[in-house]
Amino acid sequence: MALTPSNMMKVGTFAPDFMLPDTVSGVQIPLEAIQGEIGTLVLFICNHCPYVIHINKLLVKLANQYQPQGINFIAISSNDVENYPQDSPELMKKHAIENKYPFPYLYDETQEVAKEYNAACTPDIYLFDANLKLYYHGQLDGSRPGNNIPPSGEDIKTAFEDLLNNKRYTLRGTPSVGCGIKWKK
Repeated sequence: MALTPSNMMKVGTFAPDFMLPDTVSGVQIPLEAIQGEIGTLVLFICNHCPYVIHINKLLVKLANQYQPQGINFIAISSNDVENYPQDSPELMKKHAIENKYPFPYLYDETQEVAKEYNAACTPDIYLFDANLKLYYHGQLDGSRPGNNIPPSGEDIKTAFEDLLNNKRYTLRGTPSVGCGIKWKK
């Protein structure tokens, strides 16, 4: 479980556009069709990463809390499934259903979307405003597998609340850390 930090994106950067297949519905979905009215949380995750497994229940809880308030969640897996078959689209679908993801779980087969976002790890977390300009990029919270800090989402919840209250987010996000994205060779 090698620890990889996220590559920080500059606040105000526009979200790179994409159209990816949702592994549950099988439908190709463009970003504009699933962006939130107030904000959009883009999460680069995967099925097998212990850092993602550690926060799965919290992601579902946060999505159920904030999506009705206008902040949509989008999960994307960009891992090389040839060398990491546990992250295949079929198993992504199973994973999304078992974890009751209330958000789309998209498959980035070419890894182009991850490259455009300069994503580095799972989880890599980006919060965009209503205009798809980066509002926050950083960790969910300080919890990690094995550090005995329970997942709370305190960092991302602060960003959500500031966005919902039209506040300018002034804190520099602490980079997320997790498993490195499994790049194709």
